[in-house]
Amino acid sequence: MNEEHRGKKQRVAIVGGGAAGFFAAINLKEMVPQAEVTIIEAANRVLRKVEVSGGGRCNCTNSFCDVTDLSQVYPRGHRLLKRLFKTFGPRDAYEWFEQRGVRLVTQADQCVFPASQDSHSIIDLFLNEARRLGVHIRLGQKIVSLDSLSDYDFVVVTTGGSQKMESMQWLKQEIVTTVPSLFTFSIADAALQALMGTVVEDVVAFIPGTKMRANGPLLITHWGMSGPAILRLSSYAARELAAHDYRLPLCINWTGLAEDRVRQELDSIRAEHGKRAVASQRVFSLPGRLWNYLSEKCLGERAGYRWQDISQKEMNRLVNVLTNDAYEIAGRAAFKDEFVTCGGVALSAVNAASLESKTIPGLFFAGEVLDIDGVTGGFNFQAAWTTAYTVSRAVASKCR
Repeated sequence: MNEEHRGKKQRVAIVGGGAAGFFAAINLKEMVPQAEVTIIEAANRVLRKVEVSGGGRCNCTNSFCDVTDLSQVYPRGHRLLKRLFKTFGPRDAYEWFEQRGVRLVTQADQCVFPASQDSHSIIDLFLNEARRLGVHIRLGQKIVSLDSLSDYDFVVVTTGGSQKMESMQWLKQEIVTTVPSLFTFSIADAALQALMGTVVEDVVAFIPGTKMRANGPLLITHWGMSGPAILRLSSYAARELAAHDYRLPLCINWTGLAEDRVRQELDSIRAEHGKRAVASQRVFSLPGRLWNYLSEKCLGERAGYRWQDISQKEMNRLVNVLTNDAYEIAGRAAFKDEFVTCGGVALSAVNAASLESKTIPGLFFAGEVLDIDGVTGGFNFQAAWTTAYTVSRAVASKCR
């Protein structure tokens, strides 16, 4: 940004000591060792989000084997990432960590973690690499104005997401309104909450009347619902939920199957186990406590009756509660392991190839400060690695 330093050692400020900030700093110093790179962090600690992510295990990326279209996992920013992945994608990130001594493992759900199952493997790598390469780290220095960075030739902003629009005004860019993403749902249903700890492996959660739906495991909690299906739905519907003050109808298909398939299965159960009580005969491998709750929810005391005594109308109600179980979202509950926002610096405000501001030369953006966010599963970290690497290459090119 400072034109007076041409011909001298290039100075680069990286504002934000998180995942994207460290990844950008390390890659830039490897590309241009003579550059002076400084990470400036407002807090007194760096990499705090990395430390707590994935329950302290750090879900650092995803294999993407189950992803057929990036829009499935990036509600915002998928078109840009599709382009940037050609230069540095998930496979590149996997190899980057392994080549530097952090062995990774891919779980059955395609989430990638350090083999140590400890986020400090990633943190220690970043800190050691930054130290080895001579990256400077300044803590407890909050940047509130670009003018305070005038001594630097290039500025890379990696401050992450923020729910407060005013905290992003100093960037002097077009900002897409920020709202929370990746959160659990409060459900004011005491009978449901009594099932806390119950997990159903493959449900479909959806907002009725919209195309917003997500599948995957669901966890019933003491405040409502959580788990990958809910977190993904919260990401897809982040703006819709915010616009309605987190008060919207929610439906759950507990089987993940179509109504006709569910109806056929229940008819088979009635034919084979007609003398058993409805509530005592588990269906679709649902946890017993959940099936008791669902059958009593739609049949009341008749859930204790035999299958052969249930009317066709009651059978229809059972099909409906299994495939279209209705609730009301009563608010947003915090998801402690992740804090993600949708919104941020508008993608139209940056150069798609370099992520440099179109209006302020030498100002770059990487990570969640951009209007890019993904669902849970390692996708947000992958976006951080990809955008940070993109910026590193662009800044390195200018430094040379």
